[in-house]
Amino acid sequence: MAEADRHVGILGTGSYLPEKVLTNADLERMVDTTDEWITTRTGIKERHIAADDETVGDMGAAAARQALANAGIGPESIDLIIVATITPDSYFPSTACQVQHKLGIKNVPSFDLSAACSGFVYGFSVAEQFIKGGSAKHVLVVAAEKLSAITDWSDRSTCVLFGDGAGAAVLGPVESGGILGTHLGADGSGGDLLYCRATASRSNGPHGGSPTPSNTLQMQGNVLFKHAVRLMTDAALTVIKPLGLTAADIKLIIPHQANSRILNAVAKRLGIDPQTQLYLNLEKRGNMSAASTAIALAEAVEEGRMKRGDIILLDAFGGGLTWGAMAIQW
Repeated sequence: MAEADRHVGILGTGSYLPEKVLTNADLERMVDTTDEWITTRTGIKERHIAADDETVGDMGAAAARQALANAGIGPESIDLIIVATITPDSYFPSTACQVQHKLGIKNVPSFDLSAACSGFVYGFSVAEQFIKGGSAKHVLVVAAEKLSAITDWSDRSTCVLFGDGAGAAVLGPVESGGILGTHLGADGSGGDLLYCRATASRSNGPHGGSPTPSNTLQMQGNVLFKHAVRLMTDAALTVIKPLGLTAADIKLIIPHQANSRILNAVAKRLGIDPQTQLYLNLEKRGNMSAASTAIALAEAVEEGRMKRGDIILLDAFGGGLTWGAMAIQW
């Protein structure tokens, strides 16, 4: 088989969540909000928050170890490491280099990828190209975020949304199926709708006070809502239509876990049953940017939500603006 014709699939997945859980009741004591207000508008009940001394690299490495174990391969078999994050531990070295070191992997290319909430899908697409091009056999794609470090914990409109965590997957050649189609997009003119000017992921708001306003996440939620629904729907259809598929053919859509209202609106536009075809862990995880889709994928696998031959769809939208969708046959 020619390199370009080889099938690229998921060999193993993993996830990691920090121990501390921040509930809506906790937030009621921190800002002027209520559990009912948060639940009605977001669908979120709780989220995990990293410890002060817990880094993005720590979380990413933990998820990666699980993915490697589930793939049945050792760290020495990895040829490339991609870490999707918008909350790196430092501007440099990259979080990918830190994950590489924590895993005991040496002398393989490692780099960070910044595409906000779409980062995991972007990372999968890059990994696929390396494998199809023959320069890598096994690629470790990690999505890790410590959004608590860039959240303004006095802003009730944003602090209720975000959590911390990491997900990972090992991609490699498979005999059939695997990645069937991908669509990525970006529109920099919408960058001022969701942004953070700087990052300092070693600080942690709920434990040690909020970062300065210039270092916190800023969002125009009402405007983003419309963009997210439209672009996630369009991205999904752009992927599946050339494959001769309809939304009914998709066993499970695993979206970025942004907001339950957004996801239900996307499900309605696609004409799918949200109860059976849409995977949601938002209630207990919150929005973890790039890590959301990665963790949701790992949890869906662990729950046995897909079987061999099933077609799943990853679908994400985030700051940049960025978006991406990918159809995968299991």
